[in-house]
Amino acid sequence: MDKSKKWVIGIFVVAIIAVAYSISKMDSLGPSQQVSIEPIKIGFIGPLTGDAANIGQNSRAAVEIAVKEINQDGGIGNRPFEIIYEDGQCTGNVASNAANKLINVDKVSLILGGACSGETSSFAGMAEQSKTVVLSYCSSAPEISQAGDYIFRNYPSDLYQGSFSAEYIYNKLGKKKIAILYGKSSWGNGVKDVFVQRFNELGGTIIATEGYEQTSRDLRTQLTKIKSVNPELVYFLGYTEASIPGMKQAREIGLDVSFFGGDVWDDSKIWTDVGSAGEGAMYSVVYAPLNSDFKAKMKNSVGSDEITICTPQAYDAVKLIAKVIEKVGTDAEAIKNELYKTSYTGGVSASEITFDSNGDPVGANFIVKVVRNGEAIEAK
Repeated sequence: MDKSKKWVIGIFVVAIIAVAYSISKMDSLGPSQQVSIEPIKIGFIGPLTGDAANIGQNSRAAVEIAVKEINQDGGIGNRPFEIIYEDGQCTGNVASNAANKLINVDKVSLILGGACSGETSSFAGMAEQSKTVVLSYCSSAPEISQAGDYIFRNYPSDLYQGSFSAEYIYNKLGKKKIAILYGKSSWGNGVKDVFVQRFNELGGTIIATEGYEQTSRDLRTQLTKIKSVNPELVYFLGYTEASIPGMKQAREIGLDVSFFGGDVWDDSKIWTDVGSAGEGAMYSVVYAPLNSDFKAKMKNSVGSDEITICTPQAYDAVKLIAKVIEKVGTDAEAIKNELYKTSYTGGVSASEITFDSNGDPVGANFIVKVVRNGEAIEAK
């Protein structure tokens, strides 16, 4: 064999050894070190239309901001985040179908959502069975605490909100004889049950409890019954699309008492649409330490100063998940295990986010807002 052939064979052998070494090196790397340019797919479920659509759209804008920031910084190990958005319509069966697609067709690493508690409850079992991690940025129904080992949320349980509202109404407002009007949903039932227990413990009297179907827009029958017992205040738990006609109809029939609502009322669409019927209404909402930078980014995205309930949590959820995936990779069990150990600080929804053994955030801080001249401001 002449020298030129030996030289070619030698180069070929060296090349094979180099390739083999590279493959061996890749196999030895951990999941977060694997070299890949494939996007990391994350699912999003929220009410982009229908009940609470303003909240869903506002939360989506925050998610898009967070994803853009992560990808501009090189993504996770040079892999970009890709969000697949699904409209849960604040409805269980729609959200369940969306989750089925995300899990079985899109093969997402994790689902952000749902927003409405009924959305999340509808697919939590499916996610748990398939070992798909869920991080809800908005669902608050107490039942979600027991939804499974892979189910998390960075929004507090209604165990906090129901108790806080009962104590505020009884102690701060001095209202001892009230009526309850609530939408029959996971969220409405959850807050109502906790509120009733605490209000009774304090010594208050609930003289009427009227429920309505979530899709109902005519609440006159329930409101007329409430008017007949002459309450000092109405604790009204409704999503946006029922709360607007509900408050208007109350004034139309002459029910002229104070309204106190839940966190879903932190939606400016309500106060824009109800006009004078909403004057003086109050509601509880989670306090979020928003900063000027985040406010400016949201205004640039949505064209207004509005930052609705759950929007800060949606933004922080993306950043938190990015931190976890950067550390442990995209394996669902690894993500789940790391979430239980994670402490996320510096966010816009809370000074620190940690999870308890149920996947719930540790602690909550609620404030009360009051509507003055069509604008909700913090009550002093």
